[in-house]
Amino acid sequence: MSAKIPSFKFERLFASQGYLLIAGIDEAGRAPLAGPVTAGAVILDLDLAAIWLKDVRDSKLLSANKREYLEEIIKKQAISYGVGFVSSQEVDQDGIARATRIAMKKAIDMLKPQPDALIIDYFRLPEANLPQKGITGGDGCCLSIACASILAKVARDRLMIEMDRCYPGYGFSHNKGYPTPKHLESIKQLGPCPIHRRSFHPIKPRLGLVYES
Repeated sequence: MSAKIPSFKFERLFASQGYLLIAGIDEAGRAPLAGPVTAGAVILDLDLAAIWLKDVRDSKLLSANKREYLEEIIKKQAISYGVGFVSSQEVDQDGIARATRIAMKKAIDMLKPQPDALIIDYFRLPEANLPQKGITGGDGCCLSIACASILAKVARDRLMIEMDRCYPGYGFSHNKGYPTPKHLESIKQLGPCPIHRRSFHPIKPRLGLVYES
């Protein structure tokens, strides 16, 4: 089955109700064992007819090179964009669901101008007092959300490549903190490093180990 092609369908539904600036919101990094959860927020001109829009998909369906290419264009042509990070320590403190909403709110707060309404992949966001709709699979069907997913994914991946240099041995530049067999074996051998999420299994059983760089 071919991938869905995102469109402005949901954005135009809000626009038909008089909302002019509709932000798409998505996150990256809920599942990994390490690093921050990251959110992107993007406001697009609904009259935009640029050829690059046909290449936009859920970030998980794109190659790293394609994501980086699109990220640069999105930042240039969006009305506004923002990226918010919440650290692994805050994930442990607040839980991944709340940490994700905080990252989304941070991304929204960076938007200038501020949006009139929100469309969010899966979530609803009570922290933002704006008209909003949570859409299951939104990154696959909504252009604004798909663009937000690309910004969030590229930003988080860049940070995890930096973390690979800070905390070698876990392969963060390749697995970005996901629980791959090699990553799990590294945790067994090295113990958790400072950016591992202590509240996530299988980190908890390894907390007695000390990471040595």
